[in-house]
Amino acid sequence: MTNYQIIDGKKISAELRQVIKAQTKSRLEQGLSKPGLAVILVGENPASEVYVNSKCKACEEVGFYSLSKKFPYGVTEEELLTLIDELNATPSINGILVQLPLPDHINEEKIIEAIDPLKDVDGFHPYNIGRLALRMPILRSCTPKGIMTLLKSTGVALEGKEAVVIGASNIVGRPVSLELLMAKCTVTTCHSRTVDLESHVKRADIIIAAVGIPNFVKGSWVKPGAIIIDVGINRLETGKLVGDVEFETAAKRSSWITPVPGGVGPMTIASLLENTLQAANLQGC
Repeated sequence: MTNYQIIDGKKISAELRQVIKAQTKSRLEQGLSKPGLAVILVGENPASEVYVNSKCKACEEVGFYSLSKKFPYGVTEEELLTLIDELNATPSINGILVQLPLPDHINEEKIIEAIDPLKDVDGFHPYNIGRLALRMPILRSCTPKGIMTLLKSTGVALEGKEAVVIGASNIVGRPVSLELLMAKCTVTTCHSRTVDLESHVKRADIIIAAVGIPNFVKGSWVKPGAIIIDVGINRLETGKLVGDVEFETAAKRSSWITPVPGGVGPMTIASLLENTLQAANLQGC
């Protein structure tokens, strides 16, 4: 058993937002424009609407300009591509975010690739993922970037640490594995076909859980003193929100652990704001 500490994503993201707000104010005092973010939402998904509203509200809090474009479920791929072309050419828009998932009749990859890579504030464009793979990142995927900020906040040196990432999605698993490699960790990426997942987790100094299955990572698997970043957010039938890791048992074996909610989630939006400000600076606007 260890005396674990909570990695408080709410507190760290609030501090980061204050830094972004101050930098935005400084931009305006220099006669530069407000960073501008356009968010595109398709359909009537309540969860997606909540995310979009929270992103727009966060922009307002730090002094950004935000534009929300909502479309019905039946919008055509061509209509979305036309809008993205327009936003790419609009100087007041520095970042373009398409809320995923999109309806089945729309090719997500085609939509993401249509975004100007320097306005790809989600960090999903192949250009930005490729630069991350080559250790020359510009705009980095928001959740992985937020995870690295949380790890840095612990003060623990990451070099040489055994990191196990559970989940290989393009949104979290793959880019966070690249981030950890860039931080000179030894990285193992586990997925649905991994044999004997428990043995991989048991040797990990750092565990990143991103599978979307409640309490999937058992507390007994955790190496004493490990750092746990739980990306999952799952609602049980009781209405309770839980992560991908058995919190109570895992926490007692860890040195640091993120709560659910209040861990990774707030950092994703803070990283989006960081990226939008960075995009504005890169574009010289």
